[in-house]
Amino acid sequence: MNLDGRRESSNVEDRRGMTGGKKAGLAGIGGIIIAMAIAYFTGGNPLEAGMQAFQENGGLGSLTGTNTEVNEGQREFTEEEQELAKFSTQILAGTEDVWKEIFEENEMEYQVPTMVLYTDGTQTACGQGSAQMGPFYCSGDQKLYIDLSFFTNMKRQLGADGDFAYAYVIAHEVGHHVEYLTGILQDAHEKMAKLPQAEANKLSVRLELLADFYAGVWAHHDNERFGSLEDGDIEEAINCAEVIGDDYLQKKARGYAVPESFNHGTSKQRMKWFKKGLETGDVSQGNTFQCSDAEL
Repeated sequence: MNLDGRRESSNVEDRRGMTGGKKAGLAGIGGIIIAMAIAYFTGGNPLEAGMQAFQENGGLGSLTGTNTEVNEGQREFTEEEQELAKFSTQILAGTEDVWKEIFEENEMEYQVPTMVLYTDGTQTACGQGSAQMGPFYCSGDQKLYIDLSFFTNMKRQLGADGDFAYAYVIAHEVGHHVEYLTGILQDAHEKMAKLPQAEANKLSVRLELLADFYAGVWAHHDNERFGSLEDGDIEEAINCAEVIGDDYLQKKARGYAVPESFNHGTSKQRMKWFKKGLETGDVSQGNTFQCSDAEL
């Protein structure tokens, strides 16, 4: 990606080098079938799924017994880590510019999310966040959380590399924020809380594919505004979408897939919806909740 001269977002909390204390047991985190492989590489919002388990007990952030000790770390960051941090804040700035304009065109106001950069674990309004979950969005505080080591592991363990692949992951989480601002996220979670797990998973897939679509919409408009895409960028993102499909991850982790447990969508679906957003740039075509299962 060409990000020369691009601004960095100021809506960033840098918690790197800090360590969280006790970890909350987020009972009921739905759809994470293989804890390490799928939770780490789905590129979605595993904490959002877990929120349903405690909404009936006071809503977001209602878990008790989760006092967190925070200690400042003293280590210096490598040049690679600092480059990834700068890159992430530039991508976030790009999403701010694009979504502000799209919301204004639809007579709405875009409220920017905050990006939290952290190391290993951190406290959120949705419970204790962990690097093992991969990047995630918490609607309780309207923040997206990223341990930058995720990108290194994404490259080493899945072969998904490249700056546009990383940008896609960030834009996907911002996509969940767009879902929150438009009420789609809340509506889906209310319905999911009342359904058997297999049926709730189907709604989760539609949320995730919509976030993939929104990531594509962002990329379309970002490229129009800034000429940010370079040769090979689209292929990087498509490859990333493929290797974080539920079917791919489950087969990689245990040799077979269980479709009723899918909660992010298959590789084919994730590639399809990202490409649709990228090619059209038209938010009105993000109709994942209107499609039949076959059309997804």
